[in-house]
Amino acid sequence: MNRNVVIGGAWPYANSSLHLGHLVALLPGDFLARYHRKMGDRVIYVSGTDCHGTPITIRAKKENKKPKEISNYYHEEFSRTFDQMNFSYDLYTQTEDNYHKEKVQEIFRTIYDNNYIAEKEENQPYCPKCNKFLADRELVLTCPQCGNETKGEECDCGYTPSMEELIKYGKCQECGTKVIDKPNNNLYLLLSKLQPVIEKFYEEKSDGWRKNSQNETLKYLKQGLIDRAVTRDLEWGVDIPVDGYENKKMYVWIDAVLGYTTAVMKYCEEHNLNYDDFLKENDNALMYMVHGKDNIIFHSIILPALLYSMKSNMKLPDKMVSCEYLNINFEKISKSKGNGITILDLAEQYSIDSIRYFFLSNGPEKKDGNFSAQEFKMVHNSDLVNKYGNFINRTLKFRGIEEIKVGEIDKDIDAKISETYKNVSEDIESLEFRKATEEIINLAEYGNKYYDDKKPWVLFKENEKEFNNVMYNCANIIANLANLFEPVMPDTSNKIKEYLKLDLSKWEKITIKETIKLNDIMPLFDRIK
Repeated sequence: MNRNVVIGGAWPYANSSLHLGHLVALLPGDFLARYHRKMGDRVIYVSGTDCHGTPITIRAKKENKKPKEISNYYHEEFSRTFDQMNFSYDLYTQTEDNYHKEKVQEIFRTIYDNNYIAEKEENQPYCPKCNKFLADRELVLTCPQCGNETKGEECDCGYTPSMEELIKYGKCQECGTKVIDKPNNNLYLLLSKLQPVIEKFYEEKSDGWRKNSQNETLKYLKQGLIDRAVTRDLEWGVDIPVDGYENKKMYVWIDAVLGYTTAVMKYCEEHNLNYDDFLKENDNALMYMVHGKDNIIFHSIILPALLYSMKSNMKLPDKMVSCEYLNINFEKISKSKGNGITILDLAEQYSIDSIRYFFLSNGPEKKDGNFSAQEFKMVHNSDLVNKYGNFINRTLKFRGIEEIKVGEIDKDIDAKISETYKNVSEDIESLEFRKATEEIINLAEYGNKYYDDKKPWVLFKENEKEFNNVMYNCANIIANLANLFEPVMPDTSNKIKEYLKLDLSKWEKITIKETIKLNDIMPLFDRIK
């Protein structure tokens, strides 16, 4: 039975350009979306730009702009970036979208009315000169661990100051005044009340998660969930639909994670679909959350807590596709070091398909990964030029022939292709994307070995029938490589599709049934020197 699949890619924050760490975290979402569409599933693949919160307001002040100007600039840049990388979002929206804001306010109010959001008083850092409460990002202090000056949310050394340390040592980033301790009323999501629900959710669903999601979530459950503020003293964000909180805004994390729900609702309304089929618990629905290691608890604890608190049979996520960190030249990506590489910068130097292949075949699935120009070139030249590209060139550009005729399919090749589809499908649905791409490239190696063993350059002169059969079998391998690789390298697969007149819309074995005219076949990959 075909499934109703929701794939949610983490919402990038509209404060700086997307770097390679964002790419390795989000690219698996597109891989999954393309695969499930080929499987015949109904897919809604969504994401959007996270437009609200303190960093944007700080940047806007520094640049003498409005927060909306900053968020719009990066939203447009993010959209271009994802388009250039061939991400196939069904809807890429933003938290500043009016539909999103209205729906997320409705959800917030529902959770409040269901008594899972309540008022609490807590002491917070307050700047007496600016006359306002300050978020951690609006504070500077000396890091208690390394001694360097740091912003309040986290030091580059990895240390996160406690609220007590922020109040004791923090200074207002804007005016430099030492903060004072002052009580403040906010609304809180009652996670402590929801702990049994999240524990049950973890027990039922975590087998389908990446290991780091399991470990991180279990750590927080063992510590005991703590109620978390859902309102903030900000001027930029979603208004709070509760009397007495008109001067506050919705905390950015509740606003953004509910974006998966509001985006699916919007897409369904615009395409005459019933969003209950995708968002409510049913046997035919499947939901992936695709994100980086630093966003795990927002997807494995916060989002399911919010969805459950709606008390309307909302579907909770099935699979957590959480990657580890990506290093650049074996160093952690750091703004202070300036060692981040933007996606657009890399796209100017190398082919999009080569970039996609590298980060899916070498993604940080179980441990931190690394990117270096040398490593990238080695993978490109070895896998895409020497193995895949070479097999295509020697078959489709064989000197002396203008067509490949229909012949007899080799039983071993037919079995190998079928086995590859089965193994790759199992790998993808087990979130083993590196293993999946390895299985596909192994089929290209198998094709090269078959070609070498059969020696078509000899058969061309001595045995026309056997030569035609060998070339026909090689063409069948290429056709299925194009189909298997389409979720990884869509541009390359589309070129082969045109060469061989293929239908690449289904995840099933292709058997060529007509003579192939070989016209204007060009090399698909250039060697990087």
